[in-house]
Order: sequence, then C-alpha cells, then structure tokens
Amino acid sequence: MLPATAPASLETADVIEGSYPSMPDEVALDVASADRLDVSVGDTVAVDSAGGSPPLGEALTVTGLLAPSSDPTVAGTVQVLASPAVLRETTGGEAYPANVQVHLAPGADADAVRAAIGEIVSTVESPTGGEVTVRTPAEQTVVDVAALSSGTDVLTGILLAFAVGAALVAGLVLSDTFSVLVAQRTRELALLRCIGAERRQIRASVLVEAAIVGLVSAVLGVLLAPGVMAVLVMIAQRTELGSFAVLSVPPSAILVGVLVGVLMTVLAALVPARAATRVAPLAALRPSDPVPGRGRSGLLRLVPGLIALLAGTGLLRSGALGASLLPGVAGGVLSFLGVVLLAPFFVPASVALVGRIARPLGVPGVLASVNAVRNPARTTSSSAALMVGVTLVTMMMVGAATARTTFDAELDENYAVDLQVAALGAEVPGSAGTGPDDVAGVSALLRVDGVESAVELTPALLTDEDGGAQPVYSVDPQELAGVLRAEDAALTDDMVLAPQSWEQREVTLDTRDGPVTLPVTATDSVFFVPLVSTATAERLGAAPDALEAYGGEESVAAGALEGVAATTLDAYLGTTVWLRLDDGLDADAVTGVQSRIVAATGLEQYQVQGAATERAAYNQIIDVMLLIVTALLAVAVLIALIGVANTLSLSVLERRRENSLLRALGLTRGQLRGMLAVEAVLIAGVAALLGSLLGAVYGGAGARSALGGVTAVVPAVPFGQLGLVLAVAVVAGLLASVLPAGRAARPPPGAGLATD
Repeated sequence: MLPATAPASLETADVIEGSYPSMPDEVALDVASADRLDVSVGDTVAVDSAGGSPPLGEALTVTGLLAPSSDPTVAGTVQVLASPAVLRETTGGEAYPANVQVHLAPGADADAVRAAIGEIVSTVESPTGGEVTVRTPAEQTVVDVAALSSGTDVLTGILLAFAVGAALVAGLVLSDTFSVLVAQRTRELALLRCIGAERRQIRASVLVEAAIVGLVSAVLGVLLAPGVMAVLVMIAQRTELGSFAVLSVPPSAILVGVLVGVLMTVLAALVPARAATRVAPLAALRPSDPVPGRGRSGLLRLVPGLIALLAGTGLLRSGALGASLLPGVAGGVLSFLGVVLLAPFFVPASVALVGRIARPLGVPGVLASVNAVRNPARTTSSSAALMVGVTLVTMMMVGAATARTTFDAELDENYAVDLQVAALGAEVPGSAGTGPDDVAGVSALLRVDGVESAVELTPALLTDEDGGAQPVYSVDPQELAGVLRAEDAALTDDMVLAPQSWEQREVTLDTRDGPVTLPVTATDSVFFVPLVSTATAERLGAAPDALEAYGGEESVAAGALEGVAATTLDAYLGTTVWLRLDDGLDADAVTGVQSRIVAATGLEQYQVQGAATERAAYNQIIDVMLLIVTALLAVAVLIALIGVANTLSLSVLERRRENSLLRALGLTRGQLRGMLAVEAVLIAGVAALLGSLLGAVYGGAGARSALGGVTAVVPAVPFGQLGLVLAVAVVAGLLASVLPAGRAARPPPGAGLATD
C-alpha cells in the first residue's frame, strides 16, 4: 500500500483519471492493478484488514486511477492510496508512519531545518523502537539507492569494464586510421623533410593533429552521449521495470570522457607518427612496398605475451575452480592481454590457413588470400580490434547462457515442478480460505493455455508422532513423472519419496492396520512434499483418528469438498495439483498462465507458485543485462569494422601500381572488387572466429568464478547466437570493403601505372 493521502504540496501520486480520495471510505488504485482487477472509477472494493474482513465493508469507493509508482520496490504490486483512517483500520490499528515528509517554506535552508527537526525528534521514542533519522532529499536519495544496490555499485563497474574494452578497440582502430593518413601524405611529409623540416617537427605535427582530432571527437562524444541516454531513459520510463529511471550527467563523467578521448587518440598516433619520420626524405619520394618488420619487435612481444598469458591463465583457472570472482576477473584481463600481445604470431597464420578456402574462387581468391597476410602487422592490428569486440560479445552470450542453464538446473532441483496449485477446493490451516467450493479440478487446469501436464496430490496418510504427524500425499507414479523437472525423483510402491530436508532412512506411518514403516528416498528438491504411490496409499489406508493430530473434525467441516466426508484428510488439507508448463515460456507468458489458473480456480495468486515464476524472473534479468551489454559492445564491434575498412584503404593506397598492373594484365573491375571483398571477409571472419573461441572460454570460466560458490555450474554454449555473430562479421566485412574496393577499381590502369 502507498502512503496515506498527503497535502497537495507533498503528494507524489499522479492521478490520471478521476480524483484523489478525500473521504474515509474512498481509495485510489494504480491503473495497472485496476486494469488487472477490472476496476473502474466509481466501483467499490474491499481491502483485507488484520482482522480478516474489511471493517468498512465493501463500501470503499474508487475515486481515481493513479500512474504506477516510480518506486521499484512496489513495482508489480497493487498500489492503493487511501485516507489515514483506512490505513489504520486495515492494519488493526498498528500502523506507524514509515516516514514523515516536511514541505519547506520558500527560501528556507534545508540543512538548518533538518538540524532543528533533529533536536525535536531526538527526545521522541519511535513506536517501533528504531532510531528516528532526519535527512534532506539528497541524503535520502543516496540512502535509497544504497538500499536498492545493497551498498554496492556492481553494475556500474561491469559497464565501465566494457567501456574500457570499447576504448581499447577504438585505440587500435585509431592507430590504423592514422596509418592510412600518414600513408596518404608520405610524399608531402617527405617533401617537408627535403626543405628542412626535422623529424621531431614531423612527429609533432602528427601528434598535434591527433590531439585536435581527439579533442573535437571527445567533445562531440560527451555531447552525444547524454542525448542518446535521454532517449533510452525516455523509452525505459514507458516500461514497468524502468519507470523509475532518470537521467543524470555528472560533471566528472564529462571531464573524464574528454581526457580519455584525447589521451587515447594521441597514444594511438604515436606509432604512425614515428613511421612518418622513419624513412629518408629522398627514399620517401620513391614508390616502395612496405616490408614487414621482423626481429627484436617480435621478441619484445613474445616474452611479455607468454608471461601474461601463462600468469593470467593460472589466475583464471584458480578463480574458476575456487569460485572466486576477483582472481577470475584479474586472470581474464591478464590472459587476454597476453593474447593481444601474441596476436602477430597466430593471427596471420590463421588468416593464411583459412585463406585456402578462397582459392577455388579463382584469381581474385588466390590474390586475396596472399594479400591478406602480406603485411602481418597491419592484418594483426585490424583483426585484433575486431577480435576484442567479438570476444567480449561472445563472452557475455556464453556467460548469460551458462547462467540461465545453471539457474534452471538449480530451480529444477529445488522446485520439482513448474507450478503448484495449493489446496484446491479446501481450506488450509491458518488461511482465510481459498475460494468457492466449486473450483475447477485437474481437467480445468489442463485446459489452461500453457499447461502441458498436471497431476493431483491427495493427502492420504500421516507420519507417527515421532515424525511430527506430517501429511503424506498419494500420487500415480506415471502421472508424477510427466510433471517433474527433477531427474532424481522416481516414485515406486512401498516407499516414501521425500524432500531434501528428510534425513531419516525410514519413516513410520499411521495406517488403518496400525503403524507401518517404509523406507525413505530423499530427493534433491527443497520444495517438495512426502509422496507415496496411489497403490501403497490404498493398501495401507489412513488411521481413523488421523484428524486428531490436526484439531478434530469440527474445525474442518465447513471446508469439506462436496461429496467427501468431513472426517477425511482430504477434506481438511485439500488437494494439491502440480503442473508442468510448456517449454520456452518467458516472464510475461508465465504470468499469463498464472493469471489464467487463478481465474479458472478462484484461488488467490499466492496459492499458484513454483519454479516457473522464479525461472522467468531470473531469465528476464539475464536478458535485460545481456541486451544492455550487447548494445554497448555492438558499438565496439562497429568501431572494429571501421578498422577493417581502414586497413583495406591503406592496402589500396600501397598497392595502387600493383592493382593497376593487374588491371592491365586483364583483371576486371569486378574481379578487383571481389579480391578486396574476399580479403575483408578473411580478416573479419578469422577475427570473429578467434573471438568466438576466446569468448566461449572466458564466458564459461567467468560463469564458474561468479556462480560456482552458489551452485553447480552447468556449461552452455549458444551455438545459434555464435553463428549469428560470425555471419554478421562476414557481412560486415563485405560492407567494409565497398568503399576501398570502389576507390581501387575507379582509376584506369594507365593512371595507376603512371603514379610516380
């Protein structure tokens, strides 16, 4: 229930139809609950009180419909706005205000008012015994956010980690971009060297250009980001889960964004700036093909790369086996750094190996497979950027699939069935009743859309007093097998199938012929009831005085099912039905099934519960997280594909004479475009393939590190999603080759051969 009605200056509930309640017998409901309960303005409703019936009868008039509260703690519940009188009555007079809000006069100092109120309430004893705290709105906001996040900010840390990955990809692509720019201006820079420009001046010009580009781009980025987030927040506010979302742009984020953008751009330009001054002025005026560097640079990468890979793998393995997240994350970062450092030793070889499949395409395929590895450093650079992005995307996909499968397996073990419909047609001890006596049975439940199978559990026996006089239910073993999710729950005659909490090996039952002892088989399910087969229950039969353990027949006669004697266990405990739902239902579908069951049986919603509702909630959280992270990482992948286009552009620049010669020898424009397209597909495809393999390893290890301490992790690899990633990479590679291929095929052969 929402707080009682407040003065207009403090009222936070928004009425979208009707008016606020003003009398003791009036209430307002949130529009979502009103729609679900089929309630309109002017209808009357009843609110259950602590005494079991509404003191105001059925005369609470609905005066208005409210916009759903932005408080995430009450999302999905029936939100009621009523007078303080109704609030006190429905809680038996034991209602105490959770908080008291104060409206300040214009110009009042919030801190001064807080101090004054603090002195007053310091002498007041709280009715609940707790401490009375006075806070300003800003302080209360911090406290509420900390309560929702358990005092931690894990999500922000995760998103920042992926932002670092995107920045790394951007740095690699920026380096390729400046390499293209320097290559385009090789003759110009060489001419500057000839007329007296020093190496440091050339290097400084490139770095200053990078700083200016980085500053402009970073400023545009920090201006664009709030706009994008504003749109996303606007969309989220229209959903039930994100109705409380607000936009916040801290100045620190703007400053850090600009600094990171400028610094990353300058660092990415260091290698191209050095390359611009590496050759002699006269040599740069002559056309020459780049020669892949060998020697000491390879050794400088090999040694630290191996050290990082081995150390990181050890930490990653330790985190996965020990179910410890910190060493797992550290090991993943360190080992992946080793992979990036060692990329020049395996990426070109992988591209060359995969390039063999292009040879059947004829001359364009053969030339593409050769050209793709002619400059191993550049091939590695462009592949590494895409590999980083695909690795992160795949890691999240595999991690999400593993988490979903693990939670499903855990729920299947703890909840033997998808849904349980409790106490059909009878009254449960301690409850206020379950509905009309003519509620539907199993046949009606099977007709509910989304229900695959159902089985009825009937109270048949009681354990002896040493066993706590617990009820034991009877069920047909074959029908039971049709609804169970747990694989270890197999029921046979002359035994008791019990929940995980039963540690005894045998149990004594009160039967019509006296005590009978049966062996006990405990399942792995926590939420389970003791079961015997229908044949065993019929053979043993309940003791005549079985009801005495539950208070005698006079207390249950009113709850008996029609046609069933009030002196039977079934009349008192009622019948429970276990349901198995169709596979693949999402959260909305499960909620719909639950609502249809409530409508078909007349029961309360809390009496229709089970693993399906929790599974749907877990899957919804996982899907939302995966959607957010995948959207972020898609930007990194897009940036990486720009790097592939840059690599091809640089390749076109360096091979102008070669491409013109091929054209002069008979290679058509279409074949030249095809050659560059195959080259792009090879680079993108191999990077995506390597990224998928790495992401699967990191995703599985990360899931074990994060979830291994909670439950047994069940590995899962979404091959369909990974195949889609590969397909997108191939298509994107083709698109990345369009502009470079067009530039390469546009000039006539003679113009290219005339380049000097």
